Amino acid sequence: MIKGVVFDVDGVLLNSMPVWENLGELYLERLGVEAEKDLGETLFAMTLEEGAQYLISRYGLDKTPEEIIKGLNREVKDFYVSKVPLKEGVRQYLYEFRERNIPMVIATTGDRENAQAALKRLKVYSYFRGIFTCSEIGSGKNQPDIYYAAALQLDTDPKETLVFEDALHAIQTAKRAGFKTVGVYDRANDRNLAQIWNTADIYLPEFKDFDLFWKRASGE
Repeated sequence: MIKGVVFDVDGVLLNSMPVWENLGELYLERLGVEAEKDLGETLFAMTLEEGAQYLISRYGLDKTPEEIIKGLNREVKDFYVSKVPLKEGVRQYLYEFRERNIPMVIATTGDRENAQAALKRLKVYSYFRGIFTCSEIGSGKNQPDIYYAAALQLDTDPKETLVFEDALHAIQTAKRAGFKTVGVYDRANDRNLAQIWNTADIYLPEFKDFDLFWKRASGE
């Protein structure tokens, strides 16, 4: 029996991949600098600090790494505040869980303010009892702490709690901790697709046909 749900944000609730793919290009565009082809792929594997150093050396920017990081973060914030969309079908799933009186919370590795801004703009923030972030918990999703905190807020046992995640390591962590896992497709995780498919208790290539999903998840 399912009594609670934990949702990741990026790649699960929100289609936020475009900002991370195009962050460097967006930043350079604001400076009036034309970005190289495939800059997003180059920066995607870097930390913000590494990316800032790359932009300075590659484009001769007269800025400090700290100034560039601040600018990159400003682009990210603007995307969440005004642009990022919900994944198709998510709103219906949230509605259906609420109609069944299933409480929901958020567990994210991202920034609390960005998540709140996006979810409020998209008018789904009220569906959730709260938000837990890895930075506030003090550990990433390679540790189960954030999921245990979420279950405590929901007042549910892990075996009665669904965890929606798109990243393999997060699915593995939640599953080892005893939660029922739902793997959600996101293009950012294509390289691990087979493992995600085989690891998650339920795999969702897209948010559709909630009734069928609910039968599988609840054992009805």
